Amino acid sequence: MTKKIVAVTACPTGVAHTFMAAEALEIEARKRGDWIKVETRGSVGAKNTLTAEEIAQADVVIIAADIELDLSGFVGKRLYRTSTGAALKKSAQEMDNAFNSAEVYQGSAGRSSSSGKTERPGVYKHLMTGVSHMLPLVVAGGLCIALSFVFGIQTFNEPGTLAAALFQIGGKAAFALMVPVLAGFIAFSIADRPGLAPGLIGGMLASLCGAGFLGGIVAGFLAGYSVRFLAQNIKLPASMEALKPVLVLPLLSTLITGLIMIYVVGGPVSAVMEGLTTLLGNMTSTNAILLGKLLGAMQGFDLGGPVNKAAYTFGVGLLASHSYMPMAAIMAAGMVPALGMGVATWAARAKFNAAEHEAGNASFILGLCFISEGAIPFAARDPMRVIPSTMVGGAIAVFRLYTDGATRRPLCPGDPACGGTCDAVPALDCPGHDCLRPDVRAIETVCGCSNSLIHLPLQAGLVSPRASFFISIVIKTS
Repeated sequence: MTKKIVAVTACPTGVAHTFMAAEALEIEARKRGDWIKVETRGSVGAKNTLTAEEIAQADVVIIAADIELDLSGFVGKRLYRTSTGAALKKSAQEMDNAFNSAEVYQGSAGRSSSSGKTERPGVYKHLMTGVSHMLPLVVAGGLCIALSFVFGIQTFNEPGTLAAALFQIGGKAAFALMVPVLAGFIAFSIADRPGLAPGLIGGMLASLCGAGFLGGIVAGFLAGYSVRFLAQNIKLPASMEALKPVLVLPLLSTLITGLIMIYVVGGPVSAVMEGLTTLLGNMTSTNAILLGKLLGAMQGFDLGGPVNKAAYTFGVGLLASHSYMPMAAIMAAGMVPALGMGVATWAARAKFNAAEHEAGNASFILGLCFISEGAIPFAARDPMRVIPSTMVGGAIAVFRLYTDGATRRPLCPGDPACGGTCDAVPALDCPGHDCLRPDVRAIETVCGCSNSLIHLPLQAGLVSPRASFFISIVIKTS
């Protein structure tokens, strides 16, 4: 008998895992002869939206998400929670679990406890919800800064010019909202709408007192859990219950969060951020390269997973402190896994089947756009060889980038003006910036490191040494 399945997928960035998990679930359902419809809640909003009729007719609901979602439309349905990573890599197992372990969803008050073993912990989900809402500010602000550099590196310092306006939009408006939005949506994820105001205010206080993104994270969790505690412990007459979410909870939580941020958290966290920024700024070249290699290896470890996101969040948080070295490492290394897998399928076509050739082409394009998830199909097939190679490739990419001088100037791959992807090309007119000479060798810089592209497939055992040497010669002589 044909079963009817509806699913929702969502990841922190809303770009890669969201759609890859949806595709994996659809493929598995087709293999079983079941009917499925997957709603993707990506960075551009919900696509393939489920209707009330489809939800009502479904035998089971699968929620594959790494962030908190509004699930009010699924009350009363058998619901199973898992992560996008599990849905992508173990789609058959997760679909079996959905039918065997799903429980009736009672809403936020009586939340279904069924979940996959690999579902992310609550704290991780709350943090990633904040990061996912912060990312559009990073992208929009960074590109506005990049556009301001088109008119000249120092033109934004001239009042009244278009470059100055663009820099103000990106650097002084979008980036000023980064920490408040991070904190606000962490709190929103924990406590729903009543947590948003205290979270935003706590994040702004973190920025004002110099606590940076670490302070924003603390403010978000503090606001969210204080709202949750107050909601569970404050009892009001039925006639005043409507005031609780719009007046009582936001006011009391804002006071609690604000006072703690100012008198307790702000000072120590600010000192930590200042010390971290100073340490990064004063690092010797050797120490800087070691830090960069660590961040590069983290980028290649789980290809968009929590370790990858932790490194990315660390780099983004330091942008506001004008510490660009870590982000340069993260952006360069993040492009390497997907680029390397694409090159491997081209250099050794006989070692891959037709589906893998298509995956390699897509992987290369995703790599150019700083989406390391393109390498996941290869890592899932042979993790013991591919994952170490992506880590080594990321570390080598950082070494090559740093030795080219990417840490000497703010404008480099990973600077908010460049974004670390192929959108760095328009900003390559950078006199005096060794790492971004406006010639064909820019291809090597944008890709992160030619050597990493060679070592990655070589270490993975996917390409012969002769093929690797050939790729190295081609890229080096370009």
